[in-house]
Amino acid sequence: MKANKKLTSFDDHLNEQYGEIGTESRKKFEEEFEAFKIGVLIQEARKRQQLTQQQLADKAGTTKNYISRIENNASDIRLSTLMRIIHEGLGGSLKLSLEI
Repeated sequence: MKANKKLTSFDDHLNEQYGEIGTESRKKFEEEFEAFKIGVLIQEARKRQQLTQQQLADKAGTTKNYISRIENNASDIRLSTLMRIIHEGLGGSLKLSLEI
């Protein structure tokens, strides 16, 4: 099988689009990607539990609009609110890690 020389690795793509690791543009991309992942995780958990955004908001003591903004990556999330959504709204737990 002949290799396609037009293909690039994902790391090469990220370097080209967002800069090398450690640059400001790459850091910004990585931070936004983490926020996006949180929104997707919340949305998937909500749907698995067959909850509407309004039902999750009611359980977590927030608004449907706020849940929608989180799921669509349009809102910074306060840690206390995120924990409340996960604990009270979804009945789950939050695990964080720190990389230095």
